[in-house]
Amino acid sequence: MTQQEFIKGLNGLSSRHRACVATIGSFDGVHRGHQAVLAQLQAQASVLALPSLVMVFEPQPYEYFSRERAPARLMRLREKVSALFAHGVDRVLCLKFDQRLRSLSAKAFVDEVLVDGLALKSLVVGDDFRFGCDRAGDFAFLQAQGRLKGFAVSDTATLQYGCDRISSTRIRSLLSEDRVVDANALLGREYQVSGRVIYGKQLGRTLGFPTANIGLGRYRTPLHGVYAVSVVGEGFTEAVNAVANVGVRPTVSGGKKPLLEVHVLDSTLLLYGCCLTVKFKHKLRNEMKFNNLEELKTQIQQDVDVARQWFVENTE
Repeated sequence: MTQQEFIKGLNGLSSRHRACVATIGSFDGVHRGHQAVLAQLQAQASVLALPSLVMVFEPQPYEYFSRERAPARLMRLREKVSALFAHGVDRVLCLKFDQRLRSLSAKAFVDEVLVDGLALKSLVVGDDFRFGCDRAGDFAFLQAQGRLKGFAVSDTATLQYGCDRISSTRIRSLLSEDRVVDANALLGREYQVSGRVIYGKQLGRTLGFPTANIGLGRYRTPLHGVYAVSVVGEGFTEAVNAVANVGVRPTVSGGKKPLLEVHVLDSTLLLYGCCLTVKFKHKLRNEMKFNNLEELKTQIQQDVDVARQWFVENTE
């Protein structure tokens, strides 16, 4: 059995990485459409008795081109790699998307990355896959190159949900519209954010509602507000119910740096330094600015009461 491995850049490849079955993409969210591609990847890898590999990029191409205007990610790189490994992928190759990579022609990408770098034997791509400078390469081009250079190419049909295709863009839109349940249906799991608990101002504790603060760094989430969530991770033997706020805390800081604050119901555990995963279930309200801390405390109590009732009504 191949040991799962994260490979950083083409320079991280060695002779033992040659010959594999691969797919390429952003895989933001690793949603049900991505999962269909991964299932086909694993099936081909099994038939050929070769390792499976997913190629991703940092930054993601749309982030490189759009910069600050780029839409929020569904997951950070670490979460993405973990999700890909959870779906059985043997290797994840992460290439830096920079001016050089962006400028590679489709043919040069095939030669340098797929042939010289990976000695690729089979490639699985989505039916709308395009690559190379100005996205000049498409499925037909890949097939022609495969015939010349000795690798097979197969596509996967776009997966539909309702009347539209499943995509990361559609999921982001649903989350921003507070349609968490619909977004979760497309993801094939609950939308989640993972991170390590950091020290904050401990204001929640003085208000009677201690929170575990998870710094988001440069990461922006596609949702904002107060949610009923569940929490798993260090310190818990099973998932626990909680209330989470995603935002900039306008009442106490008024800043622009987003933070994920989680108040675990019925727990007094100190979670500093613990790595937690927060799974979003239901939106309670938008983030608001209050006139004083007493108003904030009253609203938090209302949020907790509403969340408790929601969990009672939605526990199977």
